[in-house]
Amino acid sequence: MTTLLIVLLLIAGAYFVAVLEAWISTGRFQLSAPLLAGIALLGRESNLPRKPDRIFFEVGPVLLLLSGLLAATVIPLTPNLIIADLATGALFINAALVYVLVALLMAGWGPDGAYAMVGGWRFLGQLIAYAMLIVMPITAVAMRAESLLSTQIVISQASLWNIVYQPLGFILFFIASMALAFLPPFDMMIAKGELAGGVEAEYTGIRLAVFRLGRLVLIITLAAATVVFYLGGWQGPWLPPWAWSAIKILAVAATMLLAGRYMPRIREAHLLSWCWILGIPLALINILIVGILVLEFP
Repeated sequence: MTTLLIVLLLIAGAYFVAVLEAWISTGRFQLSAPLLAGIALLGRESNLPRKPDRIFFEVGPVLLLLSGLLAATVIPLTPNLIIADLATGALFINAALVYVLVALLMAGWGPDGAYAMVGGWRFLGQLIAYAMLIVMPITAVAMRAESLLSTQIVISQASLWNIVYQPLGFILFFIASMALAFLPPFDMMIAKGELAGGVEAEYTGIRLAVFRLGRLVLIITLAAATVVFYLGGWQGPWLPPWAWSAIKILAVAATMLLAGRYMPRIREAHLLSWCWILGIPLALINILIVGILVLEFP
């Protein structure tokens, strides 16, 4: 029952993200827009490229969806609303999200098309840049909580949220999450202006619908992880825990969508350079600062 409820909440959150994304892109707020777009995709013929790697081509979109769902299994929405409260839950989220890379490489390689392949390899280069900016802030969060249990991480923020305790870690994790969800300006593997859709260029019909649903679920999952790690999870006054989780997750997802519209797009080479030269040292500094705070002010 808990699993079904969380899956339904993820789908509802994904629908909200789709509505908001369409609003930002077109300037028109239509609650029915994602539903109509989904029906249109399902009504189209699902074409196959001329010489695909059929296994990679079929599995890529499904794996993208599953990676987001798998990461969500260890994210608590309330003290009791969680599928699996693993002892290594914080690291499990990172491990599950690694399969986003595998999914996009499959989606890029499977169609045997130039644009799709370039998009897949771009995402690989992007992962090299921001992978450590996912793991290292999580390490600092776990240091304060003295646990990798996601529920314990939320409880450790009862007196002070981590966004205040370690703001540098929050900024790094937030930017890396946007890149992992390939949101603008980190959407270089889709790049409709230059790659005609990139990794999703050869997908049509139900396959494209699954691919886009997977991306929406991924955005909600990363927003939920940000809330658990930095915004106190379900904690808040007056409202019930589930309401606070919902409000915070939707607010973070909206911020991720809006922030990308005001950030300039950069080349993947520059992204790699900035992450290695600036991002990783800042993440190490964040770990050092949190370590000192934990020792001096336990």
